[in-house]
Amino acid sequence: MTPLPDQATYKTKLLTLRTALLAQIADQRGGIRGRADVAAEKFQLAEDSSAQMASARELEFAISEHEIVELQALDDALHRLDIGSYGLCTDCDTLIPQDRLSAMPEAPRCMPCQSKAELLLN
Repeated sequence: MTPLPDQATYKTKLLTLRTALLAQIADQRGGIRGRADVAAEKFQLAEDSSAQMASARELEFAISEHEIVELQALDDALHRLDIGSYGLCTDCDTLIPQDRLSAMPEAPRCMPCQSKAELLLN
């Protein structure tokens, strides 16, 4: 049986990614204000058409939703580290290959299970 990944190394990677994501979010929002507040302020003064403003606003919300999902994935991976299940697929309980965890340390699934999950979403 292959040993579980080096917990300390992956915890450092995950915390670094989480810190960078939070800094990116704060920078894009201009501090602690919400993205919706920044977008509303930006679009109040815009001379663009209402369709252009609506498209830009939808893009801002989509980016925000993506960041929330990414942050949750990092937090979930940190939780799996805390409870000792990091590196095990959340669906089939097999070891996730080191190459996958190195490329995507927040990965919750092995590739076969991830492929199945993505098919179910489509």
